This record gives sequence, C-alpha cells and structure tokens, in this order.
Amino acid sequence: MRIVSICPSNTEIMAYLDLMDLVVGVDDDSDWPEAVNELPKVGRDLSVDMDAVERLQPDLVLASLSVPGMEKNIEGLKERNLPYVILDPNSLNEIGEDILTVGKLTGYEDRAQRVYNHYHETINFYKEKAREVPKKKRIYWEWWPKPIFTPGRKNWLSYISELAGAENVFSSYADASIQVEWEEVLEKDPDDICMVWVGVQEAKMNPKIIKKRKGANQLEAIQQDRIHVLEEHLYCRPSPRLLEGLKKLAPILHPEIFGTD
Repeated sequence: MRIVSICPSNTEIMAYLDLMDLVVGVDDDSDWPEAVNELPKVGRDLSVDMDAVERLQPDLVLASLSVPGMEKNIEGLKERNLPYVILDPNSLNEIGEDILTVGKLTGYEDRAQRVYNHYHETINFYKEKAREVPKKKRIYWEWWPKPIFTPGRKNWLSYISELAGAENVFSSYADASIQVEWEEVLEKDPDDICMVWVGVQEAKMNPKIIKKRKGANQLEAIQQDRIHVLEEHLYCRPSPRLLEGLKKLAPILHPEIFGTD
C-alpha cells in the first residue's frame, strides 16, 4: 500500500504504528522520524503540491484540517479524485481513535489495537498519578506571541495539563485555539508559563519577550522564574508524541509526584 502524508501529525501516527515502510511521500514540515529525510517531499502543509502527490500514485492520502487553510488541500485531492482520509483530532481520545482508523485503513487493525491499548495505558498512568497532586498548577500556554494565541478547553494541551497535575488557565474558553489580550493573561496570573510557539524552534523562543510586556513583573510565574521553553514538536501537533511532551512536562511541574528523570 502506498501512503502519502500531508501533515506532520499524520506522519507521526504512521511512525507510532511502525508503518513508515508504507509511506512514499510527506509534506515538507514532517520532520520525524528520521526516515522522512529519505522520502519525496510534496510541499508545506498549507501549500501542498497536488501534482507531486498525484505522481506518487497513492492508495491513500492522510490529510488534515488541524491548521486553518488546509481546506485547500482537500479541494485539490477531490479535484484529482485521489483517495484520502481527514484526521483532525483535538483531544487525546480523538488521537487514539485516529490510531485505530489508520490501522483499519492500512490493514493493520491488530497492530493498531495493541498500540492503542499501550497509548491509553500511558494516559491512565498519568491520570492516576495526577490525583496525587495536592494543588494543581495553573498554566498559561503561549502558542503565538503577537497577536497572542493560546489553547482553549477543546485543545489537547488542556488534557495534557490535567494529566500533568495542572490546569490550563484559559480552559474556560470552549474553542481549541483562541486569541486573547495580554491583559487577560495578567488577570489569570498563572503559576507557570509554557512557551510553545507553533512552528518555532525552542532556540528562537526568548522568555525576555514575555518578561518585557507591560505588567509582566506582577505575574507569579515571572517572579518565580517559571517560564518553560518547550519543544514545539512535542506540544503543538495532535499526534501520539504528545505523550512524550507529557513525560517531560509532568516532572517539571511536580517533581515530587512524577520524579525528575
């Protein structure tokens, strides 16, 4: 079977299922696992070259709507009558369902079920450990600095926060991604700030940018020097690798519960 993935999170699901041998092409933004470096690239995930996709003669294209603007890709697939499936999860449970979906579509249902079970075993482990946390940390996730975007209740980072013994300070907003004003962040006064700017490597995310904002010094997180620059690829993509991000975040927030390894 010939699979083309046109979104990094979809590529990562294929890798999680150990099915990269089926992948014959990926979008330019797919950067994990290393095997993607040897594959034909079909363009950025918001401007996929559909002619290049068609030349790869895929039996199935793994598409997405996780980023506004990806609708154009779906239109292009329809125009060429290419077989595709849209994976567009927001929660950890929906990511798990996508694991099963890909397993079924590729003919590896049994493998997908085993992977799905292991995935949920990890989630349940952290769910139980999080119950030991005496006081939840309140996290402000910064997804983009100007204008400020942050995840809301439906976003996977709200679920990751809970499993790490914390809560997203903007989880009262229903949408998966919301634009807020800096004054709203000041009002929330989070315990910790997590910088995960979409598409930006951590080396280019400077905490000083946040510290220089008006009134920033009044925040608990600033006063206690609790700004965490985290790997964008472990927190900003709806893939099973979010659990890797969870394993890193939980000990940062609650080393007494989750350890420091």
